[in-house]
Amino acid sequence: MTRTINPAPAGQLADKTADRESRRGIWLVFSGLMVAMLLASLDQTIFSTALPTIVGELHGVDHMLWVTTAYILASTIMMPVYGKVGDLIGRKSIFIAAISLFMVGSVVGGLADSMTALIIGRAIQGLGGGGLIILSQAIIADIVPARERGKYMGIMGAVFALSSVAGPLLGGFFTEGIGWRWAFWMNLPLGALAITAAVFFLHPHTRKQERPRIDVAGIALLAVASSALVLTTVWGGTTYAWTSAVILGLIALTVAAATGFVFVERRASEPVMPLRMFRERNFNLTTAAGLITGIAMFGALAYMPTYLQMVTGASATKAGLLMIPMMGGLLITSTLSGNLVSKTGRYKAYPIIGSVVVGVSLALLSTMTADTSVVVTCTYLGVMGIGLGLSMQILILIVQNTFPAREVGTATAANNYFRQIGASLGAAIVGTLFATRLTDLLTGASLGAGGTGGGANSLTPDAVHHLPAAVRDVIVNAYSDALTPVFLYLVPLLGIAAVLLAFVTEKPLATTIENTPTDSEQPRVPALPLD
Repeated sequence: MTRTINPAPAGQLADKTADRESRRGIWLVFSGLMVAMLLASLDQTIFSTALPTIVGELHGVDHMLWVTTAYILASTIMMPVYGKVGDLIGRKSIFIAAISLFMVGSVVGGLADSMTALIIGRAIQGLGGGGLIILSQAIIADIVPARERGKYMGIMGAVFALSSVAGPLLGGFFTEGIGWRWAFWMNLPLGALAITAAVFFLHPHTRKQERPRIDVAGIALLAVASSALVLTTVWGGTTYAWTSAVILGLIALTVAAATGFVFVERRASEPVMPLRMFRERNFNLTTAAGLITGIAMFGALAYMPTYLQMVTGASATKAGLLMIPMMGGLLITSTLSGNLVSKTGRYKAYPIIGSVVVGVSLALLSTMTADTSVVVTCTYLGVMGIGLGLSMQILILIVQNTFPAREVGTATAANNYFRQIGASLGAAIVGTLFATRLTDLLTGASLGAGGTGGGANSLTPDAVHHLPAAVRDVIVNAYSDALTPVFLYLVPLLGIAAVLLAFVTEKPLATTIENTPTDSEQPRVPALPLD
């Protein structure tokens, strides 16, 4: 008996085989991107548990917030640069360059013998780290249609969730074990792995524009405006009075640089941040909401591990473990919402609900005292994770769905830039308020007599633990009273974010990719113009 093969099923089989090959190629690329994303996101959190010990050893509590702020500020400045250059010349070569720069910063930080050297190393890391995040998100937009992208973005959110706990946990582990410098050294093998993945999985593709015009003036003015703004928030009311010549000068410099930036961008042939993007309603709304989310998220998370160590008496490692509820909430809701978006094509409700939930979590965190149980604190952090998972990656998806493929890197970078500005402001503002309140509360306490050596400026969790009970209680209550009220100040911002997102227009998610390759060359993965 013979069987006749119908040509149609054979064609369908060929299509299915090609589809499987395509998806396999996408997942290979995606795996490499996740290594880079993990590398960058880990370094936003890994020093949170190690920070009290680091600043105590290097005698620089008064410079503590710069360890976080330097990284965030540097990565923020570079984000638009990586996004625009990637759109112009391709992403593979600059992706590898960003990883390499990140590794150089890790070496500088690992060898640091002073707070100044440590901060410089963190800044260099940030210069590369900004590219890792932006380029990973843009490359996914190159190879996956918006309708299918939700599940991939959800996994990216899960990676961020993992790093939010793995970072503090590893920081604590290194601090209590082989030393906090390994928080830098561990980046070298991870960076090498990420570069290997980029070399083998990202396949080059030529661009039409042979000699792109880089918007040097725009980049310089953007860097000046960003730096002046953050310095204003860091120094204002602490190092310098708000009415001092330095702060007023920084405010004037921010305004002047921002005005000059707008003027330059209106005339640049290839602006680093095209002003036409701000004509898009969805871009404006999601960008404003992202900035607010950045303020709340980093304002809270940058100092929670320190709070847990100082107030609850947790070790650095345990403080990292206590962040797991937040990771769990973020991981679950990020992955779930991403898959639901890919399945249904609906996305507007998720970031609105997420903003409300984050606001609720901040209100709950503001009620904590030195006597609040660890279980209650972890529950509040879990609520925050749920809210962040519903909003972060969906906002990026909305932006990418608003612009054509040739501008997706620039648009993604611009959106992330403003969210990172929020992160810089959040870490700086909360850190400044926290440090100021803490200093005021500890004024008059005889900390040096308790055996801390350098007084309040050299306090470490271990030193506090060995102080006499009376002195220890003063410090513990001071840390709690200095930080928790600040969370309540952030709640109205999340309400504003929810209202803004209610006006987002839910445009249908694209089901195809707008190809931009030149000539007839075909990348190994569909629509993969990577270099």
